[in-house]
Amino acid sequence: MIEKLPSFQAQLEEMDALLSSPEVLKDMKRYSSLMQERSRIAPIVETMTRLKEIQEEAQEARELLKGDDAEMQELAKAELEALEEEEKTLEQRCKLLLIPPDPMEGKNIIMEIRAGTGGDEASLFAADLLRMYTHYAESKRWKLEVMNSSESAVGGFKEVVVSISGKDVYGSLRFESGVHRVQRVPETESAGRIHTSAVTVAVLPEAEETDIEIRQEDLKIDVMRAGGPGGQCVNTTDSAVRITHIPTGIVVIQQDEKSQLKNKNKALRVLRARLYDLEESRKRAERAAERRSQVGSGDRSERIRTYNFPQNRVTDHRINLTLYHLDQVMNGELDEVIEPLKIAAGEEALKNL
Repeated sequence: MIEKLPSFQAQLEEMDALLSSPEVLKDMKRYSSLMQERSRIAPIVETMTRLKEIQEEAQEARELLKGDDAEMQELAKAELEALEEEEKTLEQRCKLLLIPPDPMEGKNIIMEIRAGTGGDEASLFAADLLRMYTHYAESKRWKLEVMNSSESAVGGFKEVVVSISGKDVYGSLRFESGVHRVQRVPETESAGRIHTSAVTVAVLPEAEETDIEIRQEDLKIDVMRAGGPGGQCVNTTDSAVRITHIPTGIVVIQQDEKSQLKNKNKALRVLRARLYDLEESRKRAERAAERRSQVGSGDRSERIRTYNFPQNRVTDHRINLTLYHLDQVMNGELDEVIEPLKIAAGEEALKNL
């Protein structure tokens, strides 16, 4: 790793020169991009510089060990042990810093929660998951907005789409994509038998207009009357919007707002996120030689987690993590689940580095 230090130092010097140039100072977008890249490179240079110093000091200590002075040898031995310990720590830190950042790390997300197998019980659990993510978002001071929803007859959700914005949203929730299985006794089950049902969650990085181009001629836009509960204004005006993206066949329906324009804008946000996710999935498929991550591929058909209510147990199947305080997890205390997933992803990236 030390061999790369001059290259990183040269990059840092070049960025510092550019950041002080009048041309860059006038271009805030380029200035912001350079500052972001500098904040990534600077810790690498700092850590590698210290690692080089440690290695040189360790070499000096080894030379002293070859001498005849017993007292000096004892001091050199103790110093060498401390230096070698610090060297291991710095090498690990360097490896982590050298992992290329995920280009989507800082993005907000569109989260889609859909009831799967299990009928009414699945729709009720979809509502429970929405509450769980809402509490988690509140604890992180993120903004969560319900963009569209379809309620079931028992008060759950057949489908609910939300946007979540804030710091490190995608980085924290990216591993929630997949099948969430629940095992519990339904309220309507008189015999008290445990019922198993499933809900699918999709986490889509929210794309900016500059991330993906949507051509007007590729869209078929229909307006209609909103269905289901929502009040007399919603149900008596043509406020609902259905957008079909002709090249891909993706259909987005938005009806929660009373304003047709607001529904159209929200539908376009969801469409843009789905198209962006589709493009990223295509790129991942092209990188077939790359090893699949041990924390999951992000495939929505993959069973990722089981929530067992009778045993107050939650199990994440990707990293074999089991916790026995499901009640706290359902209340939004998700860090104990999410942090191990982040660590596992980092360790996998190190293996592939």
